[in-house]
Amino acid sequence: MAPRVQLEKAAWRWVETVKPEDIKLEHIELAYRIRLPACKRGTCRRNCKGNPNCLVGIGEHAWLGEIDENAFHNIDDPNSERRDKNTFVGLTNLGATCYVNTFLQVWFHNLELRRSLYQCHNSRAQEHNIKSDKLTPQSICEHLQYLFALLQNSNRKYIDPSGLVKALGLDTGQQQDAQEFSKLFLSLLEDTLSKQKNPSLQNVIQQQFCGQFSYVTMCNQCGRSSALPSRFYELELNIQGHKNITECVTEFLKEEKLEGDNRYFCECCQSKQNATRRIRLHSLPPTLNLQLMRFVFDRQTGHKKKLNTFISFPEQLDMGPFLEGKQDQKCVYELSAVLIHRGISAYSGHYIAHVKDARTGDWYKFNDEEIEKMEGKKLQLGIEEDIGESLKSQTRKPKCSKGYHCSRNAYMLVYKVQEEESLDPSRTNVEVPAFLQRLVDQDNHKFEEWCNEMADMRKQSVDKGKAKHEEVKELYELLPARDGEQYEFIPLDWLKKWLDDSTATKEIDCSLFLCSHGKLHPDKVGDSKRVSLQAAQLLYERYGGGPRLDASSLCRECVGQRCRVLRLKNQLNEDFKEVSNLVKRTLSGEGYWVGKASLRSWRQLALEQLEEDEHETKHSNEFGPELSEGTEEEMKTFNEDIVCSHGGLSILETERKLVSSDVWTKLREYFPKAPEFTENQEPCQQCLTLEQEEKDNEAVSKMMALDQKNQLLNLFHEKNRPTLTKWPQGTDVLYIVPLFFVDEWRKFIRRPTKSSPVSNVGNTLLLCPHGGFMFTYDSLINGDAQHVALLWPNEWDVISRLFIVDQPISLHCFRQTTPTGSTTQYTTQPGKNLCWECRESFLFQQQRDLREYTQATIYIRKVIEDKRMVKEAAPELNASSSEAEEDKDEHPKMDGEKDPDFNGAKRLKLSDSSTPSTAAVPVTNVTKLGGIRRSTRHRKLRGEKALIVSANQTLKELKIQIMHAFSVAPFDQNLSIDGKSLTDDLATLGSLGVIPESIICLKADEPIADYAAMDDVYQVRMPEEGFKGEHSTGLLQYL
Repeated sequence: MAPRVQLEKAAWRWVETVKPEDIKLEHIELAYRIRLPACKRGTCRRNCKGNPNCLVGIGEHAWLGEIDENAFHNIDDPNSERRDKNTFVGLTNLGATCYVNTFLQVWFHNLELRRSLYQCHNSRAQEHNIKSDKLTPQSICEHLQYLFALLQNSNRKYIDPSGLVKALGLDTGQQQDAQEFSKLFLSLLEDTLSKQKNPSLQNVIQQQFCGQFSYVTMCNQCGRSSALPSRFYELELNIQGHKNITECVTEFLKEEKLEGDNRYFCECCQSKQNATRRIRLHSLPPTLNLQLMRFVFDRQTGHKKKLNTFISFPEQLDMGPFLEGKQDQKCVYELSAVLIHRGISAYSGHYIAHVKDARTGDWYKFNDEEIEKMEGKKLQLGIEEDIGESLKSQTRKPKCSKGYHCSRNAYMLVYKVQEEESLDPSRTNVEVPAFLQRLVDQDNHKFEEWCNEMADMRKQSVDKGKAKHEEVKELYELLPARDGEQYEFIPLDWLKKWLDDSTATKEIDCSLFLCSHGKLHPDKVGDSKRVSLQAAQLLYERYGGGPRLDASSLCRECVGQRCRVLRLKNQLNEDFKEVSNLVKRTLSGEGYWVGKASLRSWRQLALEQLEEDEHETKHSNEFGPELSEGTEEEMKTFNEDIVCSHGGLSILETERKLVSSDVWTKLREYFPKAPEFTENQEPCQQCLTLEQEEKDNEAVSKMMALDQKNQLLNLFHEKNRPTLTKWPQGTDVLYIVPLFFVDEWRKFIRRPTKSSPVSNVGNTLLLCPHGGFMFTYDSLINGDAQHVALLWPNEWDVISRLFIVDQPISLHCFRQTTPTGSTTQYTTQPGKNLCWECRESFLFQQQRDLREYTQATIYIRKVIEDKRMVKEAAPELNASSSEAEEDKDEHPKMDGEKDPDFNGAKRLKLSDSSTPSTAAVPVTNVTKLGGIRRSTRHRKLRGEKALIVSANQTLKELKIQIMHAFSVAPFDQNLSIDGKSLTDDLATLGSLGVIPESIICLKADEPIADYAAMDDVYQVRMPEEGFKGEHSTGLLQYL
């Protein structure tokens, strides 16, 4: 079958010769590909999505033919989890707990320890009712009792030791020191058993594992010897440089010379003397644990390492030659367990145990869940000697004599004293107490219930699969729709899920396949399959769903619309040439108004419109009718550029062009919904009225601005302004208004048609909530004057006439002449005393704003080589003092946007956290002695750059900004402010005293060669290996 794109083109090839009004049933069936031949099995490698009659490759191959019933389920046989007869129970590895499992298996096979543990008092388990909820062990002893009982009589192949591991507080994801774990656990168990009331249990650990030796020290001077007795639970044998256990034990017991700084203090000689020290074995336990010190500390690396040395050990070990005294005790031991560590590292690897069954004498390998019985009665280490990773130089395994074994991975050997064979079965049989057996029976009952449940689930899956098999074989033969028979469309995805046994079959949903007319969309036919009416009837009866799509669901409207669109797309280029020629001709007859922008791009708009028309119903059913309507309203169409906001013809004649009726007729074919305006159409009357009103308002604003400017000419040009540093002659009073009012008024005067006129002075901005004036004469002298503007009395009279004054504020000067001299006092009106509480709060808020700012501007000024500041250079042409920049800043601003001309626009409410933070503007820029107020804006100099920063930003982050601005690496930057160096990279700018409008001086060290590569370096969070060098080291500290 041809590819899907070719089938799509073939389905609509007939539109080249058929007009939309001439469409017949045969054309509709061609569009829906009703007559395409069905594919046969074996001809298609995968399903032909473009062919609704292809029913091959939809998942039917899994059901046709005979099927093994195991294919109907993915449930393992629960009996695979069942313990085999005459085998032991394994332990689950919880992540990295294989070392725990090995010791548990070794201790479980110590019959004396197991028997004693069962005898421990457990009142909770003994009083537990089997019919009540399952008893949860709490103490370590209870966990170990329950675990050993399960290992002995559980029906499971392996059990979960997580209860004991959790009680011990072990990290299941981290492998601990196995030898250290053995010591600590035995010590813990000894302490637990020592608290038992039964005297025979209190010393079980000592009786089983504890031996005695003494450290004997002999003075070389006087020959006096002293012995320090000690107990041991295991012998720690050094294996480095040795080949067998005998050599290791001999070294353990050999004499040690105490000389030099290590001399021994002899109590007889009353001085330090050379001496010898050795270990003397007095008694050995029934169970002898030999720890082979494979894991040693490497002084060169500072870490532990594993010694992969081969050590030979016998199946029978005679400790008689090493024992001193007590000749009557048994000294011959038989090997009962070997603990293995596979791996070359001391920090990883896998632990397994070879344990001898005390009852039968058979050897077993315990590897977590897996347990393997060794052939015969001999220990077979096998692949346990493969370290797991290839070594550069592997030592060849030495030959072992009969009765000996060699291992490079054994780290602990367990020997049991050899005893005479006894016919008494009680010595090898350990019975589980009744109270523990009840718990085991309860767990076995749950296991059997789980097995039965899994078996039932398997059976249900098989029965369901067989029924589905019969259903598919029956229905698949009925699916193909033959010519002349009735048919329906079924979604392809639903058919695939129906044939996929891993997913539940839902009801048939055809709602996504509907067009805007409620019928089958032509584009969706490739995602559906045409099936026989009989098959569809059976499917809907069994699974339900809808809406059902039969032969009456073929949409004539969608086919007609697609036909029109495809025909127009084919003739678009020819029509474009024709329209271009017609537009150039002289207009004759009735004309139509067309937007010039629309006319220039009508071909692109037509192509976009056709594509939208082609897919206008594709997603209508997915998003709903409301969204579709909203999208259509927002869509820009042809000729909308000459439609005013009232829906009428635009009054701007320069944006439209008159075209002939022939041109308009041709354009209407592509844009049937475009707005139509004839030559005689009147422009929008509302727009004409508004235009006239706007012109009148602009004229009034210009006249108002000119009148106000003439009356306050000096205030507008900032000429002859009064100052407080030297009180002006000829007046005893000056008036105060907010600087914001003056700045807004100047904006209106400069651009009366673009700015709104000012109506209110707004002096309440300068009052505290209690009605007092926020400032004093002294505070105004010391910097607060940046918030206000001073007016002459005659200027105040003009302002009082032109604007609404909510509260007059004035500053008065009183001069008195006394015999001692003349004095001057300054007062403010309103006369209410200054609210000191508000004043202090204002100062606090002012200081806090200097330390808690965001998105503030600071300036970085670079120091040149001769150590002179760039400030000596002339200001840049776009300095903020120029009229050009002032005009540029006069553009209207959005609500809430800060105006750089005003540093106190908000009400100076002392308790309000929104107090302006612009008090940081340097006071020296506010007033000059010459009497002319200068701009409070920073005068940006050549070589100086502005950066946007926040108070909580660190100095390190600022240096990165400076690097991008000046191409100076952070480690080459020397920054200072007011002569103070900035060196703490982790400190915030607020804590370093950097405030808005601050000037930071930058002095650069010798630059590196390639600054272009610096930005790439900053994208690297971790240095690559071999990335070295003086500058690279300094740079990486900023990452």
